[in-house]
Amino acid sequence: MISCLRPGCAGRIMGTGYCDTCGHRHGEAHTAPRTRPPVRPDEEGPGPAAVHAVAGIGELDQHGLVVLPEIPVPDDVLVEDPRPPTGGRRCGADGCTMTIGIGYGGQPARATGRCPRCGTPYSFLPQLAKGDVVAGHYKVLGCLAHGGLGWVYLAEDTRADGHRVVLKGQINVHDALARRAAVEERRSLTDLHHPDIVRIITYAEHRAAGREPTGYLVMDYIGGRSLQQLFDADDVERIFHGRPRLDHVLTYGCKILGALQYMHERGLLYCDMKPANVIHFGRAVKVIDLGAVRAMGDRTSAYVYTAGFAPPKEEIDRRGWHVDSDLYTVGMTLQALARGTEPARGLAPDSFRRLIARATHAEPRARFRSAAEMSRQLWEVLREFRSLQFGEQLPESSTRFRATGASLDAGLGAIPALEHWTARPGGHPAGLDVSPPAAAEVAGALPEPVPDPDDGAALLLDTFPPDAPDRVARQWPRESRLGTPETALWLCRAYLRKGEQQAARSWLAEAETQLGERAAHDWRIAWHHGVLHLSRGEVEPAGARFDAVYRALPGEYVPKLALGYCAEHTAAAARDGSRPARAMRYYEAVWKRDSAHTAAAFGLARGHLAGGDRDAAVHVLDEVPATSRHYDAARIAAVRVRAGILHGHPPTPAGLRDAARRLPALRLDGGAAGGESRARLVAEVRENALYGRPAPGWGPDFPAGDLLGPGDEDGLRTRLEHSFRQLAAQARTAGEHGRLLDLAHAVRPMTTF
Repeated sequence: MISCLRPGCAGRIMGTGYCDTCGHRHGEAHTAPRTRPPVRPDEEGPGPAAVHAVAGIGELDQHGLVVLPEIPVPDDVLVEDPRPPTGGRRCGADGCTMTIGIGYGGQPARATGRCPRCGTPYSFLPQLAKGDVVAGHYKVLGCLAHGGLGWVYLAEDTRADGHRVVLKGQINVHDALARRAAVEERRSLTDLHHPDIVRIITYAEHRAAGREPTGYLVMDYIGGRSLQQLFDADDVERIFHGRPRLDHVLTYGCKILGALQYMHERGLLYCDMKPANVIHFGRAVKVIDLGAVRAMGDRTSAYVYTAGFAPPKEEIDRRGWHVDSDLYTVGMTLQALARGTEPARGLAPDSFRRLIARATHAEPRARFRSAAEMSRQLWEVLREFRSLQFGEQLPESSTRFRATGASLDAGLGAIPALEHWTARPGGHPAGLDVSPPAAAEVAGALPEPVPDPDDGAALLLDTFPPDAPDRVARQWPRESRLGTPETALWLCRAYLRKGEQQAARSWLAEAETQLGERAAHDWRIAWHHGVLHLSRGEVEPAGARFDAVYRALPGEYVPKLALGYCAEHTAAAARDGSRPARAMRYYEAVWKRDSAHTAAAFGLARGHLAGGDRDAAVHVLDEVPATSRHYDAARIAAVRVRAGILHGHPPTPAGLRDAARRLPALRLDGGAAGGESRARLVAEVRENALYGRPAPGWGPDFPAGDLLGPGDEDGLRTRLEHSFRQLAAQARTAGEHGRLLDLAHAVRPMTTF
């Protein structure tokens, strides 16, 4: 695992040689661990042996993507009866923008004719026939399909032992200006070399008798099926051993985005992504049909795209085609593929919908900024799907947020303090508290965002003293490097930690000013607003802000943790006695993916307890690994859950037996403090057993022993009296000492003289 070398960046270098956070390249690629996301280009496809597998659900390759099913080379691919396409196309003769090839008055479109505007003749019939030879050695075998700019042909290279190639018509034969401008641009495509992009062999022109020359891209023939053909095929369930799953779609997306990122870095835009333009062959994919590729910044040549997958025409006419336009087409492609997948459980479908919504947002500034950024989120949603669907633990550090050690257990995993007994008004024990932690506590415990490495102050932020924001604020107007949005956000957090709300709000406003129009779509601004709302106890508006972060970063776990808390708090405030279902969906998505996030485990446990399900709560707590810093807290919580009074219901004999089994194994602090902690926990268990005792007695199932005695009331009272006297010895004040002795006297068994 190699950290990014770029100053201020907390990312790590993937197998491609690119950073998974800032996207910059660092030397040559190295062997990547299987958990590294394929968000950058230049990487190899899945090897013959995958490195991870769960029986019956498909393997993951070295990049954490699903190993795709095998697609054999089809036997018959030629179109027997080439017919004109529907929908027409642009004329293009001397710049004419008229649409030709459309039927009128209910009549079908004609295959040949003249442009109604400029009178230029056109033909939708194939320009090449079987047996024709292009560039002296590409012998045409027939038509494969009709593309946006004409027929696509299958041919064999007579100079290469019959190697099959594809001939893709590039431009309208009558558009001389476009033809001249396209020659050098299309030839540049031969320099593209990426494992997920079809290889362009050359660019050739062919002049048929009596016609203008037509330009063709000569590409490798990829023997497989397009994703459109595959997902529409009658045998799709046989190929995928059932319906395709969401992780298959997400894998396709990551591979497509790797190919587009490669093109974008070379100043090219793909423009026509759709399921028909991606071929699944063997266990790999290839992006094909590069006929619509254009240079970034080109506003003169005609746009070639497919309506329904591209942004609205009005947008294209207004601003042209950009990187986010390409990402829009990827979003629409994945959405189309996902319609045929089997239903997914948990939060993963919602995360996928949000990812598509961002990619296809009506406001271009709200979309993903790069294919690498979108691919990272796709990869994260894939991991979320696998963990929820199949129970895979797929831990991975966030690239957007720093780690936090807070458990947010709301006291469930803590041994009661003496105040548990001395501060309560009555003599009977209180029920187990399963309420969520206070909003201000959560605000201070949520992870902080990682500084944007492109921010000029990113390198300085970690050198700032976190408890002295005033010094940094005084330097703000004097040091030009500090006048950035990240510094303002750092100051917002620093003042919030000091409890200075007004100063925190002022610096957040400064960050928004620095960002200008970008602030409305910057997730960091929404996140800080959410934390500020939480710190003031304003849970509902905080939830709305965290939801905006979830929309922007649908694969990240931290927004889901925050939303889980907000939903849990809302459910607790409603006091309807039901499980906080929405909160549990968020917590589950975090916990199932990585058992290091114990805040989600405690949230899930509280959710189960809210519905009265002790068994499910203890099951979650038992999943906290021994390597976790909160392992002991989870084990303490399990004892308290088993032996506690929950919603007025006493523990069961089986629950007390489990608590008695667990308690001696707890690793409490050594020395006197450890003994004091154990004494308080034992006192709580004994008190709950006594006051939860049914009228007829516990019966033969009672776990008799040193902890709870032989099972009769006097035995319980005797042991609880002893516990209270032990607690009295821990008292720090005379008042506490007297109160605990009073409790000891109150439970003493009645004696006769």
